[in-house]
Amino acid sequence: MKFFKTARPPAMVALALFFALAGSAPSWAAGAFAIGKCGAYGQAYDYAGEADARAAALKQCKGECTAVTMKRACAALSVDMTNPCGAHGYAVKSHISSSLNAATRKCYEYGGKECVIRAWACDAKG
Repeated sequence: MKFFKTARPPAMVALALFFALAGSAPSWAAGAFAIGKCGAYGQAYDYAGEADARAAALKQCKGECTAVTMKRACAALSVDMTNPCGAHGYAVKSHISSSLNAATRKCYEYGGKECVIRAWACDAKG
């Protein structure tokens, strides 16, 4: 039985090296979503750490805001358009569709009449 030595084209070697290095790169999958009164919000995604993401989201949000973190997830904010300073809801879920639905549902649960999505964000893995 004869074995043939096959030459690897340079493009294949370069591609294999790219994927090997990409797998060892640091994961930038931390995010945060800040929620405030009257539809105020801030968002940050693809940060190296949760603390940095929270600080960036809070910096964007006007007024007194609360931040929730999202790691490999999506967040959404829904507000009542008949009274933007009234009922609102937010959610953090593993998929964007789930977070949009849950945020809208919470807005209605808290008394909203015309709840709409005000903002949403996903990190790199969400």
